[in-house]
Amino acid sequence: MRLRAALAACLTVLAATGAVVSLRPAPVHAAEDGGAPYWVSLRNSLTNMRVGPGRDYRINWVYVRAGVPLKVLRQMEGWVLVEDSEGARGWMLTQFVARKAHTGIVKGGIAEIRENKDGSGALLWRAAPGVIARIGDCSAGWCKVDIDGRQGYVRQDAVWGAGAP
Repeated sequence: MRLRAALAACLTVLAATGAVVSLRPAPVHAAEDGGAPYWVSLRNSLTNMRVGPGRDYRINWVYVRAGVPLKVLRQMEGWVLVEDSEGARGWMLTQFVARKAHTGIVKGGIAEIRENKDGSGALLWRAAPGVIARIGDCSAGWCKVDIDGRQGYVRQDAVWGAGAP
């Protein structure tokens, strides 16, 4: 009961001072965020995702695998707001993500890796959901992938992180 009274008092003070309080996230504008959204991948095998842009904010997720693809939604003073393939959002230091190493993660079901860039040719192998692939050029709905040194082509819609963010 005391907490509710304290919260009501704080909101009353904020309203009296003319402060604006919003519980919804601010919209992301690409012009303000250096071209966001864009793809990045994790540099390290142990990376914290925080609820806010600072070391004082609590950790809401710990990634334990390097190369995980993420979508950058916003940038702020050395921090990026990112989203992963499962929709989890949070903040990371920019030093923990790489823009050059473009990766994707197999989503949904098993993805067939084909021999030719148009999807024709032999079936080389199948990749399970969650497999991380280095993404090459994408055209006509197919992307070149490199998975642990094995190369082939996969349907673009089978990989989260391929195409425009």
